[in-house]
Amino acid sequence: MREPPLLGWVMAVQANFYRVRLELPDAPELLCVRRARLKKVGIHILVGDRVEVEEPDWQGSRGAIAAVAPRHNQLPRPAIANIDRLLLVVSLAQPEPDPHQVSRFLVMAAPLGCAVLVVWTKQDLVDAAAVATWGDRLRQWGYESLAVSTVTGQGLGPLGAQLRSGITVATGLSGVGKSSLIQALVPQATIRTGNISSRYEKGRHTTRHVELFPLSEGGYLADSPGFMQPTLAMTPRQLMAAFPEIRARLERGWCQFPNCTHHHEPGCVVRGSWERYPHYLSFLAEVQDGGDRPREEKTYKEKSQHHEPLLSRKKHRRPSRRVLHQGQSQEPDLDVEVGEIEF
Repeated sequence: MREPPLLGWVMAVQANFYRVRLELPDAPELLCVRRARLKKVGIHILVGDRVEVEEPDWQGSRGAIAAVAPRHNQLPRPAIANIDRLLLVVSLAQPEPDPHQVSRFLVMAAPLGCAVLVVWTKQDLVDAAAVATWGDRLRQWGYESLAVSTVTGQGLGPLGAQLRSGITVATGLSGVGKSSLIQALVPQATIRTGNISSRYEKGRHTTRHVELFPLSEGGYLADSPGFMQPTLAMTPRQLMAAFPEIRARLERGWCQFPNCTHHHEPGCVVRGSWERYPHYLSFLAEVQDGGDRPREEKTYKEKSQHHEPLLSRKKHRRPSRRVLHQGQSQEPDLDVEVGEIEF
C-alpha cells in the first residue's frame, strides 16, 4: 500500500532538482525531482511552492514532487510564490534614497496583495533627524518603515519580530545592503556582499539565485537580485489602486466621471498637491504607452541564442512545381541562375 504524500515547501531550485523542507518535526530536507506528468501539463515549480512529496528515500534524502498546491500570488522576477510580506530595503546613505525609485518599488508590489514594510539600512551613517524625516514621509505615503544598522545591530530585533511568520522577500536596488541585512538576520546563510561603485555611486549585483532561509523565530526570508529599474507591468486601473493616497481620496468623495484617470478630467477629487502625484502621472504615462504601443514587425528570425536577418522570399525562393504545372510562367527568377533550379 502506497504511503500518503508528505507536505513541504520548496526552499531552492538547483538545475532540475528542488530542495524541499517537509512539514514534519526534525525531518531532513529532501532533494527532489519533478514527476514527468507535471512537466507534461506545464506545471512549473517555484521557490515558495507548497508541494506534495512521494516515495521519500530517507537514507539518500531524496524524493519526488507529485503535486503543487494553488498559489495565492507570484513574483515573476525573481520567481517566488506565496509571498506574505515584501521587505523593501532602502539605504539612508551611500547611495541616498531616491523617492521616485522607492515609489516604483511600492507600486510594483501592490498587485501581489501582500504586506509591505520599508526598511531603512545604514542608520549608523545618518543622524536621528534624517531617520525621523524619512519615516514621517513614508507614513504620509501610507506605509510603515523601520530603520536598522547591520554594523551596530540597532533595529534588527524589532525587525525580526515582524518577520516571524510566512514568507518574506527582501528586494530593492543593488547596493542598499540587502545581502548584509539577510546575513545579520540569518547568520547561517551564505550571502555574497559587494561594495558600492565609486564611479557611479550605485551597487553591484551580488545575488545570483533565489533561496528561502528559515528565521530563528519562525518564517522564511528570501533574497532577490537587485534591480536598477523595476518594470510596471499593470493596467492604469491597477496603477490607481496601488497608491494609498488615491484610495483615501476616493473614500472621501467621487470623481465626476467613473473612468477618470485623475489626470485632466474635470471634477476629479484625486488631483492635488500631494507629494507623489507627479510620480503617479509619470507612471500613468508609462503604462499607457506600454499598452498602446503597436507591435513591431520582426526583421530577423530567432535561432538558438542569436538573431539572423530574414531572407527575401522573392529573390531566393524557386517557383513551386504545382504552380508550374498549372500553366504559369516557367521562367526562373532573374536573380537566380537557371542551373540552380530543379524541375
